[in-house]
Order: sequence, then C-alpha cells, then structure tokens
Amino acid sequence: MEIIYVYTRKRSEFGRPCSFSDRPAKVTVDIPPDPSMASGFVLRNPVDSYVQHTSDMSEHEVNTERVEVESRGVNHVEGGWPKDVNPQEVEQTIRFRKKVEKDENYINTIVHLGALMEHCVKQNNAINIYEEYFGEEEMAEVEDEPPSAKTINVISKLTSFFDVLLSKRDPNVTKRTATHLSWHPDTGKKLAVAYSSLEFQPNMKDMSFDSYIWDLENPNKPELVLKPSSPLVSLEYNPKDSHVLVGGCYNGQMAYWDTRKGRLPVEVSAVEVSHRDPVYGAIWLQSKTGTECFSASTDGQVLWWDIRKLSEPTETLVLDITRKGLLENALGAVTLEFEPTMPTKFMVGTEQGIVIACNRKAKTPPEKITSTYSGHHGPVYALARNPFYPKIFLTVGDWTARIWSEETKESPIMWTKYHLSYLTDGCWSTVRPAVFFTTRSDGTLDVWDFLFKQKDPSLSLKVCDEPLSSLRLQDNGRVVGCGSKLGTVTLLEISSGLCTLQRNEKTLATAMFERETKREKILEARHREMRLKERARSEGQESEVEERLVEGPQEVLDCARREFFEVIEAELQRRARAETQRLHGTVPGVKDRVGEEAAAEGEESQLPKDKEEEQEEEEKDAA
Repeated sequence: MEIIYVYTRKRSEFGRPCSFSDRPAKVTVDIPPDPSMASGFVLRNPVDSYVQHTSDMSEHEVNTERVEVESRGVNHVEGGWPKDVNPQEVEQTIRFRKKVEKDENYINTIVHLGALMEHCVKQNNAINIYEEYFGEEEMAEVEDEPPSAKTINVISKLTSFFDVLLSKRDPNVTKRTATHLSWHPDTGKKLAVAYSSLEFQPNMKDMSFDSYIWDLENPNKPELVLKPSSPLVSLEYNPKDSHVLVGGCYNGQMAYWDTRKGRLPVEVSAVEVSHRDPVYGAIWLQSKTGTECFSASTDGQVLWWDIRKLSEPTETLVLDITRKGLLENALGAVTLEFEPTMPTKFMVGTEQGIVIACNRKAKTPPEKITSTYSGHHGPVYALARNPFYPKIFLTVGDWTARIWSEETKESPIMWTKYHLSYLTDGCWSTVRPAVFFTTRSDGTLDVWDFLFKQKDPSLSLKVCDEPLSSLRLQDNGRVVGCGSKLGTVTLLEISSGLCTLQRNEKTLATAMFERETKREKILEARHREMRLKERARSEGQESEVEERLVEGPQEVLDCARREFFEVIEAELQRRARAETQRLHGTVPGVKDRVGEEAAAEGEESQLPKDKEEEQEEEEKDAA
C-alpha cells in the first residue's frame, strides 16, 4: 500500500484538556434595524403558540404465529412374549411361565436379585423417606393482603360455532346454559361442561345437543365433543377412572362415556326405566368396582345404577316425606349431595325448599327418609357438606345461603343476608373450613369468610352481565369455574389469603359452629315449650266450652235468670247509696271510702236473704 500524504502534528498539540478563561463580551455581528422593511410585515392578532412537553413515543406491534397443539396418546400393551405364545390365551401363558421357572438360569437370576431386593425392603422398613415430620404444625400465616381474584381463562361456546359459520349456516339462536361443571380428578387441567337449555318451552330448532370436555392448556377448541341423545343437565367424572363420565339427560335418561372410545355414549338407559323429568343430579358412589352411581330428578325419584348394566336401575327411592311411597306426593329433586366418608347417607334438595336427609341402608323405604330441613322460600339450588365438618352443610336458594347442623332441624345455625338478586349455586372451599362461594343471577360471584365477616361477603366480583348458573371449585381450592346462562365458562384464580389455611382456623371454626348449634338448640327448646303451653291453653278453653254445652236447657235458663236478677239488685243498691250520700251532703273522701266498704260488707251479708226472698216469690208465682 502506497502512502500518498502524511499529516504530522506535535503530540503536545493534541489530546490536551481545554483551558477556558474569562474575558469581556465582544460584539461579533451587529445588524441595525431597517425601517423600510416594516411595511412588508402584517400585524397578527391574536397570536397562538403551542408547547408540547411530552416525550416522543413510538408504538410497535408484533403478532406471532399461533401454535397448533394436538393431543396424542400412547397405548402400552403387554409384551416380551415369544412369537408363538399368544398373551391373550391364559393356558399358553401359564405353560410358558412354568417352563421358564424350571430353567436354572432363571432360578439363579431370581436368587441374585432377591438379595438386592431384600436389602432395599429392609431400608424401607427402617426409614420412611416420605414421612412428614411436621404434619401437626400449624400453617404459617400469609401476608395481610386484600381478598382478590383474577380471570385466567374464558371458555365460550362461540368457538364451537366456527365450523357452522364456515359452512354458511346460522349459529344456534337459543343460547344454552352451562348447567354443570366437573373437574378432571387427576390433573385438574381438564373441565367437563354440560350444556342444556332449561327454559320453559325453548326454541328447539337447530339447537345442538353437544357437551364438551375442555383442555385448559388449549382452550381454542374442545378436546372432546360428547354426543348425547338429549341435552345433558349433569355430567360427572368418575373419581376412580378419569376416562369415564356419567351424564343425566334432559329427557331423564342416564348415559356414560369412555373418552378412549370416542364421542358417542357407551351405553344409555332405556326411556321406560329412566326418570320422567330432567336429571339434575348424578353422583358416583364409593364402590369396589367403581361403576355404581345414583341420580335424582324433579319427578321425585332417586335411582341407583350400575353402568355395566343400564337396562334397569338397581334400586329406587320415592321422595315422599309422608313416608307412604306415593309418587304423586313426591317432592321434585333439584340437587343431590353425597359425602364419601358417609357412604350410606345422602341428602336431596327439592323444588319446594325442603332438604331431605336419607339413609340408603334402612330396612324399609319409609325408613330411608330420616329427616327433613325446611328453610327456603324456593328451590334449593345447591347443597354441600363441609369437607372438614360433615355434620355441617350449606344450602343455597331464594335470596340467601344458609348453614345447617344435623342436630338442629327446625332452623339453620347461620345464614347470609337477603340479596337483591336470586342465588343460583354455591359450594364450600376445599382448604378453608369457614369459606364458601355463591353465585347470583346478576352475574356476581361472592366469596364469604364467616370467621372474618358475616354480614357481607369478603369478596364480590362481577364476572359477567348474564346470570351465573353453575359453580365448581378445583381440589386445590385456588381456581373456581363459573358457568353462565349463555354458556360462557369463566375460570378465576382467587388470592392466596382465601385459599390458604390460617393459623388456628380449624379451632376457631369448630368453636363457632358449636356455639351457633348450641344457641339454636336452646331456641328450639324454648319455642317447643311455648307451643306446648299454647296447645294446653287452647285445649283447656275447648274443654270449658264443651262442659257448658253439656248442660241442659233448663239449667242454662235458670243460670241466666239468676245472673240477671243479681245484676238488677246490685244496680238498685248502688242507686240507693248514691241517694243517701246526696241527702246527708257528705264530701267525697276517706269517710266515703270507709262507708262504701261498710256498705259493700252489708250488701254481701244481705245477699243470701235477698236470694231467699226471690225464691219465695218464685214459688208463689209458680203456685
């Protein structure tokens, strides 16, 4: 490379800091005014000037490409058998096992592995690595933060209408209600929702019968579409087998699905042996097989089923509180409650506002209805036992939610205020004994903490504008799902303060429930005593009237005549005394009172003589 020109400069002349010094001002340019240019200017009045003090901002948008997620499964089958052995044939597998067990190599391997396994078993017996050493320790108090909730997901049926819109057909005009929610028992990442229109005489034209299972990690479309013969009113996961669901239909039939076998039901009960009205409650029972369930409907029946044979119910109970077993006297069931820790007992909430407590193992059908609780002015839409205190249960109906104890049947032990809108559903918290949730017809979700506040809810959240129809809480107590009348399911995550067990909360809740139960018992005893006194008083008055009616006509006439003459004689004596006092001119005072007392005594002493004279006169008249 050839150097064309070189710039040279001393090192002392560059890189040196600047040195400033003060000096007087110096005029560099002076432009004097030119009067001749004034004629070229125009006066502007008024003058507006603008100043912007905000910093310059720029907005950028990025739209990423949506990721399509598909669910795939793997089916594991039994393997390791030789090609000539069919694993499905029991005899071939037994013959092959006997052959292998006689092999010396197999015996040596088992002996070698047995020593290693024995060492591991002894270790497990010596130390339990899963033991909780601090299980009895109280939960630490969380920070005092105000109760809150945030929406984490909204599932709308509009996503299921995209196919309809693409095929140029109108979507369903009649919006269906999300009538029931059921969380996946294992993961809690899936939600089964039953959709049905419960309005009287709805427009059934082009209305879908489908219900859906949603995957919360992919809420753009349902994971599985359930195809019942009639819209589902209730839908429940099997707690023992998460692939199996049971549903109660609008026409009264029972159906069950196996998600591994597709969208159609595996079996449906016959119409002639099913309910006659919509099935509002369907619950799985704790059984060895895990296939038993029972259902309730507004036709007044509770039916027990085994999904292996839905051709007929295994047992039937008529909800006739008169204990005559007549279906025409039965109360329609709206909600059903079953606690696995009390396998023989269950409770039914009816349309008439009465809660019926039942015992399945009673000897006769009338004995199965053990007691009733009456406290609501309308249907009981929700009924749930407290997960910590099974004898305490919650009912939701009309404008209030009420807490009952099994020991007090005449009145609840606690209740909420009367709301302006109707209450539609409710449930207990799974982690805190004194917290429960209620939904209202104005789209509001209320969270009540009775240890903290009893007159108002701790948290009221406006979820949507349409009425809320269903409510279900996850097992962890943190995420709650709310279904609306228009079929929208909103998932809310509540704050940690409402889903974390506080210190001494169980002790305080126990004391509160026991105190209120004792108070209601005292009031019930007092009311019972007052009713008995009133009944005895009314019975005594009735007996006196009966005694009077037993007297003969002549006796009644004589009694009336005697009373009449006594009144006349008393009036004559009163007038005589008044005339005497007027003639003597006595001043009213103490002497008058003494005279009156003496006259009264004389009157009493003269009464028998007057009566004798009257009798003599009567005898003369009769002669």
